[in-house]
Amino acid sequence: MLTAKSDIHSALKKYFGFNKFKGLQEDVIKSILSGNHTFVIMPTGGGKSLCYQLPALMQEGTAIVVSPLIALMKNQVDAIRGLSNEEGVAHVLNSSLNKTEVKRVKEDIVNGITKLLYVAPESLTKEENVEFLRSVKVSFMAIDEAHCISEWGHDFRPEYRNLRNIKERIGDDIPIIGLTATATPKVQEDIIKNLGIAGATTFKASFNRPNLYYEVRPKTKNVDADIIRFIKQNEGKSGIVYCLSRKRVEELAQVLQVNGIKAVPYHAGLDAKTRSSHQDKFLMEDVDVVVATIAFGMGIDKPDVRFVIHHDIPKSIESYYQETGRAGRDGGEGHCLAFYAYKDIEKLEKFMSGKPVAEQEIGHALLQEVVAFAETSISRRKFILHYFGEEFDNETGEGGDMDDNVRYPKKQKEAKNDVKLLLETIDKTNEKYKSKDLVNVLIGKENALINSHKTNEQDFFGKGKAQDNKHWMALLRQVLVSGYLKKDIETYGVIKLTDSGKAFIKKPVSFMMTEDHIFEGEQEDGSIITAEKGGGAVADDVLMGMLKDLRKKNAKKLGVPPFVIFQDPSLEDMALKYPITMSELSNVHGVGDGKAKKYGKDFIDLISKYVEENDITRPDDLVVKSTGSNSANKLYIIQNVDRKLPLDDIASSKKMSMEDFIKEMEAIVYSGTKLNINYWIDEILDEDQQEEIHEYFMESDSDSIDDAIEEFDGDYDDEELRLYRIKFISEVAN
Repeated sequence: MLTAKSDIHSALKKYFGFNKFKGLQEDVIKSILSGNHTFVIMPTGGGKSLCYQLPALMQEGTAIVVSPLIALMKNQVDAIRGLSNEEGVAHVLNSSLNKTEVKRVKEDIVNGITKLLYVAPESLTKEENVEFLRSVKVSFMAIDEAHCISEWGHDFRPEYRNLRNIKERIGDDIPIIGLTATATPKVQEDIIKNLGIAGATTFKASFNRPNLYYEVRPKTKNVDADIIRFIKQNEGKSGIVYCLSRKRVEELAQVLQVNGIKAVPYHAGLDAKTRSSHQDKFLMEDVDVVVATIAFGMGIDKPDVRFVIHHDIPKSIESYYQETGRAGRDGGEGHCLAFYAYKDIEKLEKFMSGKPVAEQEIGHALLQEVVAFAETSISRRKFILHYFGEEFDNETGEGGDMDDNVRYPKKQKEAKNDVKLLLETIDKTNEKYKSKDLVNVLIGKENALINSHKTNEQDFFGKGKAQDNKHWMALLRQVLVSGYLKKDIETYGVIKLTDSGKAFIKKPVSFMMTEDHIFEGEQEDGSIITAEKGGGAVADDVLMGMLKDLRKKNAKKLGVPPFVIFQDPSLEDMALKYPITMSELSNVHGVGDGKAKKYGKDFIDLISKYVEENDITRPDDLVVKSTGSNSANKLYIIQNVDRKLPLDDIASSKKMSMEDFIKEMEAIVYSGTKLNINYWIDEILDEDQQEEIHEYFMESDSDSIDDAIEEFDGDYDDEELRLYRIKFISEVAN
């Protein structure tokens, strides 16, 4: 067996052409060559695969590499074959092979040619494969993506659970190497236990990627425009945009193409040929951007990806870390931008509702960490490292200023007394609540769980109600990262005191709390509450105030409610883009030609004057071209409403839910086009009801549907009010 240092180095040079190892590689390889069980936690881009490829090439026998991803296996096999004169030096054994191919693989293994055999865990459950592998010399077994073995991993695969039994059947004395790029302390523990490698030598590289810049922005209706603007500012650079659904991938890729960006879609629904052609175009730099579901990037070895954008927030911090980790692998610039709206989290929670309870609990716990990451105002780098069980050293840690929260810090305030109250409350409730319920105890909000423990009858219940739940949630997150508290993973996130937390209660010290970001995002009625953007674009508050005054004045003159003229999101967009011509105004969010002509003149006069007096540099005009599918839909709806077709028929002919169809109609009337849906309204509401709703909207300051539902105390449902609002805007505003 080769273990001498010079042998390892000459083998590295011989097979891979490198002169020196990276990070922990050399120590890991020595451990494997010594026949030890070995566990490697090495973030993406750290050179994990070389850790098992080199010892496999150096030893006699065949190394079995278990991997869940067929595409990844194929890439690796091709790469290793490129290093050797023997085609059979590496093989894949899976269900895609025919009988002749399987026979050839087995012959190469028996003849000692094959050094690496890549298998999916499913293939190892086949009796004939296990029998065959028992009869040959196996050098070791490498389990790649080992986090798949843990239910707490972000990519749990039940078939991974069986690997320990299979390994025992192939040969109990075979060394095992587990490798993963992302694992929290809990997952690390699970991997070691489930693989049965209790005494394994563990190597853990730092999770800190100092060259990556982390940024989170609020996700508004204009998210496509924000993404286009960002990509155009980074022209010619390679980037990946991640979306959750295939449909969104297709749409966004089209929007980018129409707007002059070289982009291609990538998801599991495309045929293999298209997928590999799109991947090659990206690698060969024929396109700059890939819009993808998370299926993309596994084993993509493109070192110069300069940005990773998350159009949708991922399901866990591990996924986020793994996906952002595809940026800047060469140590150069890597910008990680995520768009966040709490609505997306709610959507992800809905997807989980059919799953077993334990799985739902885990899913919710992982999602809450994502919410905390997005909304926190402390260093995002510290947050991520804390999540993976690593502390960031302020003195020596690299990349300390590489995130929006550190570059654009928010106000801080002394919170020593609040921290003490928080810690005392956890102590007095015997450390039995998760974050949400703990905050409810502090603000005095009862629920079934709190009442069942009779906590609502205690004298400390509601002691923190001078502050709202957002304040306590923000404080709780910051106190967790500061190490005064910990989350108990086994009980799905119950908050416990640490020793330093207990010491704090006895002797409190100064604690500077940073205000959290407020991401209100979109409301149910489609209007947007402003939210700050970390160093990004922010509407001009002074101009916003002037525009609101003008809207109010004109509304009074015309005898209509202010929202009839322009909604708030439109004013915000004006205060961001400073439109000074009619055509610029008609490109503002929710305006359109009709509205611009009808109400716009006073507004562009005001903005022109404001821009001139304050010497404002207007942003380069960014008009997002649509892909045409929207305008085709718009035309179809207008024509069929004119023909007085039942609305539910129009919706179903376009395979739209009624909710989405109503949203389309709202977009049409809010941008100034008339839609006469009286024939439908007359079917669902009688004359008195129509009059009552009409009067409400005439006198209301807001067109919020939630406010209307509250006002009518549930007499009308969401759909009825939204449909009437379409009629109202169409008649009164357009």
